[in-house]
Amino acid sequence: MTIGETTANLDTASCWAALTARDSAADGRFFYGVRTTGVFCRPTCPSRRPKRENVAFFDSAAAARDAGFRACLRCRPDGPAASDAEAARMRALARFITAHADETLTLASLAAREGMSPFHLQRRFTAVLGVSPRQYQAAAKLRLLKANLREGEDVLGATFGAGYGSTSRVYEQVDGGLGMTPATYRAGGAGETIRHATADTPLGLVMLAASERGVCFVQFGATESALLLALRQEFPRATLAPAQPNAALATWLAALSAHLSANAPLPGLPLDLRGTAFQIKVWRFLLSVKPGEPVTYTAVARGIGAPAAVRAAAGACAANRIAVLVPCHRALRADGGLGGYRWGLERKRALLEAER
Repeated sequence: MTIGETTANLDTASCWAALTARDSAADGRFFYGVRTTGVFCRPTCPSRRPKRENVAFFDSAAAARDAGFRACLRCRPDGPAASDAEAARMRALARFITAHADETLTLASLAAREGMSPFHLQRRFTAVLGVSPRQYQAAAKLRLLKANLREGEDVLGATFGAGYGSTSRVYEQVDGGLGMTPATYRAGGAGETIRHATADTPLGLVMLAASERGVCFVQFGATESALLLALRQEFPRATLAPAQPNAALATWLAALSAHLSANAPLPGLPLDLRGTAFQIKVWRFLLSVKPGEPVTYTAVARGIGAPAAVRAAAGACAANRIAVLVPCHRALRADGGLGGYRWGLERKRALLEAER
């Protein structure tokens, strides 16, 4: 074998797609060598992407060495890949954080517990769970607060029971989790009004609904009653009311309908994002993806700083309740396939084709 000769049994097209996406799922399945440097790497190597004509692919590190390449000093392709044991260790630590969410858990104390440096723990935990230990505990603490409020505890008791040092710390969490004040949440959302309206579009009947903060629901459905039921399931204790004829929501729906019907620009409407810290990070990343330039789920995970959390990123896309405006239709599988879509693959395909 001469230098630069690709292993015969590899699908070079899929290898190149995985390389350009730095797909962590491809780590260990193949290696690539760069003819101009004489170096071979993992598909996840953070080095600058080489030109396609300079790349050869190999099914093993040994094959790359036999072809005359030397190992990259950045990704160390002849060393062990990230171990499943370490991933399980980080998930076990996540369970520990959940069980002790109401306690003070510093990065230093967690690192000492695991016998790791704080830097290494932060990096490995984020790679496996998609968020830092601090963000993970914040989400667990918020879940505990919600549970306390649902069980009928007063706001003060629920606040301190969840480990918040003061009620002001809880109000810092309103935009990221509760979506309302603790007192309103304790009352089951009573007092919050969500207005809604529907319109026929080329992609089917669509309902847009908004709270005082912004659009919180955009979904496609067969009938208005089915969409109203879906809205009720998303917000079971809120007061639902039709949009007033001349209200802002009616204008917002008209702008969305024009986008779906006549390729008008996607309107930049105010959004009321409600989800976990990880989900909101995914949704905000999707908002930065340009029309006509879809990304892979792997790129989404990498874009939020959690390259190993590809499945979780796909799950966050599936949990998105604001169709089109939060463009989860722009997320594809690593091989370029459509993947899933909450409102049907035909709609996803139509949205992508219109943007192209």
